[in-house]
Amino acid sequence: MNMMPGQIKASYPELEDKRVLITGAGAGLGRAMALAFAHQGCRLILNDLNHQSADAVNAEIEAIGASTITHTGSVTDEQCLQALFESADSAFGGVDILINNAGISTHEPTVEISMEKWRKCLDINLTAPLRCSQLAAAQMLERGYGVILNMSSIYGLVAAPHRVAYCSTKAALAMMTKVMAIEWAKHGVRVNALAPTYVKTALVEELAEAGKLNIPELEARTPNGRLATPEEIASLALFLASDSASAITGQVVAADGGWTSYGYV
Repeated sequence: MNMMPGQIKASYPELEDKRVLITGAGAGLGRAMALAFAHQGCRLILNDLNHQSADAVNAEIEAIGASTITHTGSVTDEQCLQALFESADSAFGGVDILINNAGISTHEPTVEISMEKWRKCLDINLTAPLRCSQLAAAQMLERGYGVILNMSSIYGLVAAPHRVAYCSTKAALAMMTKVMAIEWAKHGVRVNALAPTYVKTALVEELAEAGKLNIPELEARTPNGRLATPEEIASLALFLASDSASAITGQVVAADGGWTSYGYV
């Protein structure tokens, strides 16, 4: 039987009891990945800027029967990040898998973007993953095991107009992934990036309802004719975190329905 979009069929017993820290876990892809890892028996450390969203995902994970803690705050706040990793140490004894998922986008002509918006995008999309990776790697390198997944984007691989800050930071995140991977591979730490296309999240549907996205046009532009589901991206994250991907590091994996391969106009 073929797997339908939205279903996660794979099981990775080696992930059971792994300690997984996810930033931006309150909604969208972060929530989907948190639930996916919870179903594998992982212990979750969830960060989100929105307290209510974080608590809601925490409740969903507890209903599954997995262990979880939440920590609310901005990934741009050094004290928040220190407290986040201290909470992980206190509750579970550390972090095995880090998923740098928190991110923001901008949409305006390059000549109009303010330096404030540019720096905010840089701080959240690039500097925060670097700092989280430093904090996680400090213990992973000593332990000789660890997995880091960075959430890049198709717009870190191909350009889009009016997205200079987003495209630039996601492209830089992809390269940062490669640098960390080749530095840390000999210590048993793997680092990869995911580059999703447009995903059918609540945010995307809200943008479509507001007239800011045209989903039929996006589907027509995508060779497989549809948006990805959060569960499809979460399933890929599970694979990359598992022992099945033990030979994969320093890669940017596009989950895009063929988007970045399609050059016909």
